[in-house]
Amino acid sequence: MNRKRQLTKYISADLLSAALAWTLFYIFRKVYIESKKFGYPIPVEFDTSFFLALLFLPLVWVLFYYTTGYYKDLFRKSRLSELGQTIATSFIGALVIFFALILDDTVKTYTNYYLSFLVIFLLQFFLTYIPRLIFTTNAAHRIQNRIYGFPTLLIGSGKRAESLFLEMENQPRSTGNQFVGFISVMNHEKYLMEKHLPHLGTLRDLKNLLTNQKIEEVILAIESSEHDLLKKIISKLEYRNITIKVIPDMYDILTGMVKMTSIIGTPLIQISHDLMPPWEHNLKRIMDVGVSLVALVLLLPIYLILAIGVKLSSPGPIFYSHERIGRYGKPFMIYKFRSMYQDAEKDGPALSSQDDSRITSFGKFMRKTRMDELPQFFNVLIGDMSLVGPRPERQHFIDQIVKKAPHFNHLQKVRPGITSWGQVKFGYASNVDEMIERLKYDILYIENMSLLVDMKILIYTIKTILKASGK
Repeated sequence: MNRKRQLTKYISADLLSAALAWTLFYIFRKVYIESKKFGYPIPVEFDTSFFLALLFLPLVWVLFYYTTGYYKDLFRKSRLSELGQTIATSFIGALVIFFALILDDTVKTYTNYYLSFLVIFLLQFFLTYIPRLIFTTNAAHRIQNRIYGFPTLLIGSGKRAESLFLEMENQPRSTGNQFVGFISVMNHEKYLMEKHLPHLGTLRDLKNLLTNQKIEEVILAIESSEHDLLKKIISKLEYRNITIKVIPDMYDILTGMVKMTSIIGTPLIQISHDLMPPWEHNLKRIMDVGVSLVALVLLLPIYLILAIGVKLSSPGPIFYSHERIGRYGKPFMIYKFRSMYQDAEKDGPALSSQDDSRITSFGKFMRKTRMDELPQFFNVLIGDMSLVGPRPERQHFIDQIVKKAPHFNHLQKVRPGITSWGQVKFGYASNVDEMIERLKYDILYIENMSLLVDMKILIYTIKTILKASGK
């Protein structure tokens, strides 16, 4: 499965559909609406306003679709839900175009307004939905016929795992799970699943297996006697970009926890990664990119002043970079203005303290105002970070933290941020215990993520910068 090619097909089709819908509506408006208004045929002439709209509107439509989360998981789309989503987005978009571009038109009778809206809506809907239906149907058929599939790891080795595997494999139409093997929860000499799938190890091998086998889905089919390990297993998985499904028991079914997503599929509980609604999550990313672009341009004079200050404060490079751990445990290079003397960590990684002799006098000013973090707008722009999110840490310190607070891994569900609730409430941590104390604020942020919370944190961060009150 080529996800980039599939995404390109959908976006290209949406751009062409939006352009064609506007062109046909423009012709309709000239031939029918304006001809009725003036009482004689109006020739179709494509003026500057038409071409500007033709250039602008398709991009707006695609941005709108992205914001609503349409382009997420294109190979897992349901044709029925796609129909409803396309109707809803076409209606809302057509309504905006009507009020922005059409309502000012003078018409012969007010019923022409209703007709104009109906035409632009129907054109946009049908021209958009037909290519989508073709692409989605083609992908669904390939998945059901086992041409496409998602590399899947089965956790479990007993009767429940075997029963689930045989049920899924014997279905006439596949749900898309291509099992690469299974791992056991308990150590035994023999496993029931060995006659069906290769045994890839135990829970201690899980992290490496997920990476090496490029696992996209994990299905938990452990025995009742192993249920006390369920929470531990899920905590190892949920901060990764992996679909997690669990075999439900009768209690789960009776309490309504099992939601049917497919008539042909085996009923499973899917553990959701969504901390924000798709539209809010995508709008957060759009804001990250927009604010970062503006900041990188407008703050250029401040960048130059800070660069001169760093250079004059001590010998060494202007910028400092090192590896941090980001979303889903992916490492990336973070960029900062250098606030310490060169070779400050020649003896190994060490957290800074209140009166750290390694920090230059200019570095202390930058840390109090958080200005040493300004180069991270570039990290936000390229997608490694967000404006607001838990501060990223180095693997060296993460290994120490998780020994005392295993729930630290929950922070890797989201992109790390330039600023965070923990940073605002607590400031820089000078030791692992303080990092764990700050952790509770970041966990609270993740459980209450919203654009409104982000705005509040940004406002408090700006206050910290202006007051130079950072710790």
